[in-house]
Amino acid sequence: MSDFTIYHNPRCSKSRQTLALLEENGVEPEIVLYLETPPDKKQIKGLLAKLGISAGELVRRGESEYKSCGLGKDSSADDLIAAMVSHPKLIERPIVVKGDRAVLGRPPENVLELIG
Repeated sequence: MSDFTIYHNPRCSKSRQTLALLEENGVEPEIVLYLETPPDKKQIKGLLAKLGISAGELVRRGESEYKSCGLGKDSSADDLIAAMVSHPKLIERPIVVKGDRAVLGRPPENVLELIG
């Protein structure tokens, strides 16, 4: 079992680049296809804690689901998390986790912080 987990969307170029960068550095992460197996509320809260960011920083505001869920800049963290659970497409990607730390692979080089 790998020490690393990547929340991956193979259709996303940044996600593919991040996975490739991990593999180039000898890391074979556990791959979670989060659009197929979305994280639940508890998992998203855990990811936010590991990332050290707010729910507002993890949500993708440009997706149509953001507006269709009635979300806006004043939405609560609970509302944003509930929307990400219901519509995992709203989760910024990729997320790479190692132990109690995580980074967003935007840019992909951010994952180098977890290696070594």
